[in-house]
Order: sequence, then C-alpha cells, then structure tokens
Amino acid sequence: MAKVEIDRDRYGRPLVVPPAGGKPVAYTRATTIANSLDDASALVAWKMRMAAIGLTTRPDILLSITAAQEDKMAVNSLIEDAMQVAGANKAANIGTAIHSFAEQLDLGHDLGVVPPEWMPDIKAYEHATKILNNKFIEQFSVLDKYKIAGTPDRVVEYNGELFIADIKTGRIDHPSNIAIQLAIYANGLPYDTATATRGSWGEVNKDKAIIIHLPAGTGTCKLVWIDINEGWKGLQLAMKARKWRDQKGLTTTFE
Repeated sequence: MAKVEIDRDRYGRPLVVPPAGGKPVAYTRATTIANSLDDASALVAWKMRMAAIGLTTRPDILLSITAAQEDKMAVNSLIEDAMQVAGANKAANIGTAIHSFAEQLDLGHDLGVVPPEWMPDIKAYEHATKILNNKFIEQFSVLDKYKIAGTPDRVVEYNGELFIADIKTGRIDHPSNIAIQLAIYANGLPYDTATATRGSWGEVNKDKAIIIHLPAGTGTCKLVWIDINEGWKGLQLAMKARKWRDQKGLTTTFE
C-alpha cells in the first residue's frame, strides 16, 4: 500500500490532528527545533559565499535581481537560483539519493540502476547495518507535548533492544543538533498519516540512539552511539529559548 504523505501548511510545517481530534494544526519540524541552539553564523557565511559565486557565474541572475528591486520573494528565489548554480544543493541532493537507495535496500526492493561511483557507499551501508533489525522504516512521528513532528530513518532492534537510528551522510563532529533531533523521535509516537492515529515504538531506548554514519562518496559506513538523554535536555533549552525569543512587551514608552 502506498504511503500517504502528510499535508503541510504554506511554510512546509506538517499538519497533524491533535490527540483529542479536531482540525489539523501545524507542528514544528523536528529539524527546525534541533537547530534552534546552533550558531548559524558559519552557515550564513557559507550561503553568502555560494550566492556570490553563483552571481559571478550567471550575470543574468544578477540582472534579474536588479530588475526585481523591492520584490523580496522574487529576489529570494533568484538568490536560491544563484546558490544552486554554485553547487549549494549538491551535498543535499547526494544525501537524499543515498537515503533513498538505503530505504529501498532495507525494504527489499530492487535498487534499479545505481551509478557505479556510489555503489561502494551502498555496500558499506549494507555491511554495517546487517546487525540491526529494522522495525520501522521512515515512519512519520509526533511529539505532541511540544507540537513537533518528523521522520526518523529507522527504529531498529539491536541485541534485543529498540533504538532510534538515523542515517547521516555528512559530518557528525558537532552532533548536538542530532542528539536533540533523535531525542524528539525517541520520546514521540509513530503517527499514521492515513488515519491520523498514534501508535507506539515499543520500549525504545531514551538514553542513547544510533547514528548510521555514511559519509557520501567515501565507501565507508560505521555505527556511532549518541547520547539522547543529553539531547532531551537540549530540547528543553531549545523550547525555552524559542519561547523567550517570541515574547512580547519588552519595550515601553519613554516617559
């Protein structure tokens, strides 16, 4: 049976029916919450570099930005185009493709044609994860307490115990946001998008989870434990930070 995709609002937030029923409401994406405590300065600088490189390569985009003037939506779209020209989405596109191949492999489906340069990655993934028994694959989930939703790559059984497991194709040397993300999944519930009902992972471990580290293009894959008990603490801080950031009434009229 085909998977039913979750409806989303205009900001891309998943629309989830509350536990008590009623009209679907927007839940914040787990990745958004997980990145709440990050220092974004390096990412912003990287995006600026990508945009600048793209504009030097495509003067037509620069001309279009000049013509767009105060149309912010148009300018933002053109900047995204410039970043794509510079290859800003290359790593994300590769990661998405490898995730897809890994999912098809775990589901027992035919992989079809895999470009030869990426087969070592797939073989490494298959070898590293053969000790894991998949219980859930790409199952949408919700953490109703904080109105957060997202999709863990896997819930697996290892040595008779259940763990959240997530595939990461990039660097994991600063894993604080990963710890928060996987803590959200471990403390959440699987959500059936077709029936808007919640289930259970079972007795999933809430102290640690598994990163399936598959750095794209290296032909290597290893399993890494990550402390999601600390990730849960980070989530509490993130929610407090978001609440503080959104508060009103910090200014008063000077008299």
